[in-house]
Amino acid sequence: MSEGDSAGDSVHGKPSVIGAFFTRIGQIYQSWLDKSTPFSIGRWAATLLLTGMYMIRVYLLQGWYIVTYALGIYHLNLFIAFLSPKVDPCLLDDPDEGPALPTKQNEEFRPFIRRLPEFKFWHSATRGIVIAMICTFFEAFNVPVFWPILVMYFIMLFCITMKRQIKHMIKYRYLPFTHGKRTYREQT
Repeated sequence: MSEGDSAGDSVHGKPSVIGAFFTRIGQIYQSWLDKSTPFSIGRWAATLLLTGMYMIRVYLLQGWYIVTYALGIYHLNLFIAFLSPKVDPCLLDDPDEGPALPTKQNEEFRPFIRRLPEFKFWHSATRGIVIAMICTFFEAFNVPVFWPILVMYFIMLFCITMKRQIKHMIKYRYLPFTHGKRTYREQT
């Protein structure tokens, strides 16, 4: 492979203008993502605002229910990954392999490690909303459906999935919303 064969290079080995442009756009985008990392409340507020704008757009246009349904399923999938541990306890043959949460008072505290970290959850959810919003500008995605059936099916799917997830959490004794080491009082 010669020097000019890499992506974004022109025939003569110099970076093409288009490749340099998209590289620079990617760097700017990554810079903004890096700067937004510590501001989780602001990021989620912006995502909720974007979600509200999307919902208002779908309501006013009275269409794009399939896109909205797909977005809901995608967000449900992200949420389940956010609630799940990185290493599934039911897949471990040996309990000493991988991280585990303490089950007794005298065990060492091990923090809950998520399969999908909060930042990636936010980034994927926001990206999904933006893509769904873009889809509402194209009539090809406005498939006529009877939307109450989609709503009922989504609610049913949500309930079944969350019931399974909660049973898994109870069975393997993990809570995805801990904020530090649990302290115990001495019994006298």
